[in-house]
Amino acid sequence: MVTTDGTLLSFICLIYSFLIVSLLKKKAKLRPDIKHPPSPPAVPFIGHLHHLSPVIHKSFHRLAQQFGPLIRLRIGASSCVVASSAVVAKEIMKTHESLFTSRPKFGTPNYDIYDGYSFITVEYGHYWRFMKKLCMTQLLSSLQLDRFIHVRREETRKLLKSLVKSSKEGVAVDLGAELMRMLNNVICRMVMRARCSDSNNEAEECRKFGHGGFRTCWEIKKIVKLMKRFDKLVEEVMEEHEKKMKDGVRDAKDMMDVLLDIHHDQNSETKGIKNFIFEMFIAGTETSSTALQWAIAELINNPIVLRKLREEIKSSVGTSRIVQESDVPNLPYLQAIVKETLRLHTPAPLILRRCSEDCKINGFDVPKDTRVLINAYSVMRDPLHWKEPDMFTPERFQRDAEENIGQHQMDMKGLHLHYIPFGSGKRGCPGASLALTAIHGTLATLAQCFDFQVDNEGIDRTIDMEEGTRFTAAMKKPLICYPILRFRPL
Repeated sequence: MVTTDGTLLSFICLIYSFLIVSLLKKKAKLRPDIKHPPSPPAVPFIGHLHHLSPVIHKSFHRLAQQFGPLIRLRIGASSCVVASSAVVAKEIMKTHESLFTSRPKFGTPNYDIYDGYSFITVEYGHYWRFMKKLCMTQLLSSLQLDRFIHVRREETRKLLKSLVKSSKEGVAVDLGAELMRMLNNVICRMVMRARCSDSNNEAEECRKFGHGGFRTCWEIKKIVKLMKRFDKLVEEVMEEHEKKMKDGVRDAKDMMDVLLDIHHDQNSETKGIKNFIFEMFIAGTETSSTALQWAIAELINNPIVLRKLREEIKSSVGTSRIVQESDVPNLPYLQAIVKETLRLHTPAPLILRRCSEDCKINGFDVPKDTRVLINAYSVMRDPLHWKEPDMFTPERFQRDAEENIGQHQMDMKGLHLHYIPFGSGKRGCPGASLALTAIHGTLATLAQCFDFQVDNEGIDRTIDMEEGTRFTAAMKKPLICYPILRFRPL
């Protein structure tokens, strides 16, 4: 009897198994197999982590050369798709742009004391569109930038004064730190009319936020502490601005004034104001400072390029005054140098997107909610679009370079999908104009006024161009050099 019952139970289980398998096969026929992008060999639990080096965009670049321009990677329990060619970048940021207007959440939300008000990472929607329009029409418009031209001029002169002093004393300077200080002062004064390096302790705190924000972005406890300190500081600054507004004492509107006016008109949360200013310090200083350091390093390592730039400045500006922002449109070689620097050393090498619907990219399936990274480092070294892509050649952007006749017209807005230093499309960087204004003016002035030597013995040495591991693809070693005065600026 036992044997009979056991046989019957086994038979019933077999039938059920057959039915389940049949149903699964039927379901599989209804839903075609997903064709994922290719992946490198994976290891259990860690996935593809062993393929990655500390300079992650270079790791992605190397993997793309082995496995193709669109690859799928898994790091632990998370996965993402990495695009590494201009053709694939165009599919994501132009052909299917409407499906990739949002950015993925990364890290943990525990640090977000502003409860989803991040302009950089917020979902594409009403709030993001409102803030983008506000940036383009008021906060970062050409009119607003022109209002603070005197600020940039004054801060540039303070930088020159510091370098002249170091030149006379024959001491080396950390040029990266000097540039960071200058740009933080510019941002501080544009945001709230205060310099970061004066005796004002509150403004000095803002300098620390801009300098340290990227370095703590993956350390949750530190960034929570940083943001709480920042929140207290901005609250005090807002109260000061509010008081001046009530007393009728207000000069030309800074960013805080504009944001407070909008806040009163719409009776909105102050979290949005605080977070926008926080992101201005985080994104507005580190990236521009990084780009300037790479540009100066390239000029030191390429003396022929530096000589040609100085000849252009001398021809256009003369020898009796310092180059000004208004001279930049008449300095095409300067513009070419900046473009080439941003191509080779873009401060934000990885562009983050999230797919909002199932779609096909480069012939592969990209399911809804997939995290997508566009590797701008690879895109702007794509050999299909760039001759000798690893060479520093500003001439490729000049009008008279016949083999690259179209590239001189390349703008910074990402309309040409093989040149995307500020991203592209709706989620392109809204601060590009401010960054470029600062980079062009500062680089031209430094090239006009100083030589920079790696040591004080006059030995012809070059700058180490190795990249560090920070989020902004900064130089691994500080840019320490001796400024040698060649044109008296003051």
